[in-house]
Amino acid sequence: MNATANPKDAAGRAKLPLHLWPDSATYYGSVGFLEGQLKYGRLNWRATPVYASIYFAAAKRHLNDWMEGEDFTAEGGPHLGNALACIAILVDAHVNGTLIDDRNYVPNAGAKDAMMKQLVDCANKLKATFGDRAPKHWDARDNLQRPRPGEIIELDCSGNTFMAPVRHKPLSFR
Repeated sequence: MNATANPKDAAGRAKLPLHLWPDSATYYGSVGFLEGQLKYGRLNWRATPVYASIYFAAAKRHLNDWMEGEDFTAEGGPHLGNALACIAILVDAHVNGTLIDDRNYVPNAGAKDAMMKQLVDCANKLKATFGDRAPKHWDARDNLQRPRPGEIIELDCSGNTFMAPVRHKPLSFR
């Protein structure tokens, strides 16, 4: 610490860097928690033990649906918010002692790492084999009208399957 530094700086640096967690993730996650509260009751995972596999599978389904281009659930909540809520419930249930750890049985912990190394080697060989080709790779940019960087949008949360950016019209002050 230099002579001009505030004495609070050292104390603050020794604590969790909460400023690194983006507010946008908190906002999305809070909508996921709201949906869960309305359907199942607030903090139900603290009152009754929960299986890790249930919340893992739910988070994975929400992430898979989002990856396939579906931004909102049929009920209208954002898939990413629900996935964040599932992961937060896993953490909170673990911390509060209500998580039933039914994760997969792993008889040989090193087997997965060895398999991954072999598959990385295989993938690198495929990349080298086909490295001279330049096929068209299709993704969501090919079928969705996306806002331009810096453009203000609002999200359509009316229950539509896809998040539809709605462009703001300039405000008129007449």
